[in-house]
Amino acid sequence: MDTIRLGDAGLAVSRIILGCMSYGAPDRGSHEWTLPIDAARPFYRRAVEAGITAFDTANVYSDGTSEEITGALLTEFARRDEVVIATKVHGRMGPGPNGSGLSRGAIMTQVDASLRRLGTDYIDLYQIHRFDPEVPIAETMAALHDVVKAGKARYIGASSMWTWQLAEMQHAADVEGLTRFVSMQDQYSLLQREEEREMHPYCVDTGVGVIPWSPLARGKLTRDWDETTARGDTDAFGSTLYDQEGDRRIVDAVRRVAEARGVSRAQVALAWVLAQPAVTAPIVGATKPQHLEDAIAAADLQLTDDELDVLEADYVPHAPSGF
Repeated sequence: MDTIRLGDAGLAVSRIILGCMSYGAPDRGSHEWTLPIDAARPFYRRAVEAGITAFDTANVYSDGTSEEITGALLTEFARRDEVVIATKVHGRMGPGPNGSGLSRGAIMTQVDASLRRLGTDYIDLYQIHRFDPEVPIAETMAALHDVVKAGKARYIGASSMWTWQLAEMQHAADVEGLTRFVSMQDQYSLLQREEEREMHPYCVDTGVGVIPWSPLARGKLTRDWDETTARGDTDAFGSTLYDQEGDRRIVDAVRRVAEARGVSRAQVALAWVLAQPAVTAPIVGATKPQHLEDAIAAADLQLTDDELDVLEADYVPHAPSGF
C-alpha cells in the first residue's frame, strides 16, 4: 500500500489508517461490540501484511483496553519504527482534575498512562480528541509542546472542532514558538461533507493533513438504509449523526455505482473519500475480515468523474455534528 506525507509534516502514513476503536474489552466502556485481543489479532496481522502502517486509537476507547491491545499486537507483528501509532487525550479516564480535559495536569497525566498501556516509549501522533473550552488555549499548546520536547510524542494533531478553534490554537503555537498541529481528524463522508466549507480549505492552505473518522458513515454507506447491525443498535452516538434529507438517495447511489463496477459499496464510499484533495488517509474500523479487505482494495480503486458526480448529486447541507 502506498504511503503519503501527513500534510506538510515529515510523517508518512499509509493511505488507509486502521481505526482501533473496534478492539477492546467488551465489558469495559460503552462499546459492547468491540473485539478482545484474540479476536483482534487477525486484523492487526492482516493490516501489517497489507502495508497498513498507521493505527489510530484513544485513551477512552474501551477504558484504555484498545490502547493495550494495539500496543501488544503491534509489538507482535511489527517493529516499532515500522508503524505509526496515534492516540488521543480529552475524555474522562478517571476522577479529579487530571482525569479528563486538556489542562497541563490532564495532558501530562494521560500521556504517561497511554504510553504505559501502549507499551512504547513514544507516540507518533498525539491528538486532542475534542476542543476544551474550559482551559486556556495557550496552556494546552504549551503542555503539548512539552510532551513533544520530552520525546513522549513526535507530532501532535487535533480532532473534531470548529475551524476557528483550530486556527486559534495554531496561532497560539506560532506566537509562542510552540509545536503546531500537523493533522485534523474530523468527521467526513458522503453523508457529512460540511468540513468542505471551511476546515478542509484551511487545512490545505496551512499544510495540515486530514485523516477523517467515520468515512463509511458508521456503516450506513455499506448496506441498505433500513438494514441494522449489532453495533448500530447499541451506538447511541452514531444514531445522532445521520438520517438527513437526501441521505437515503446517496446510499442508493453508492449501491448503483458499486453494482456497475462489480465491487462492494464500502470500496466505493472509501474511494470517494480518498479522491478528495484535502484527505490524507481515512480511518477505517474493521470487525469482520471483509471490512479490512474492502479498505485495502479501496486504496487502489479510481472512480471516474461521472461516478463522482453520481455519488455527490443528492447531497444537501447538514448541520455540522460530532463535535
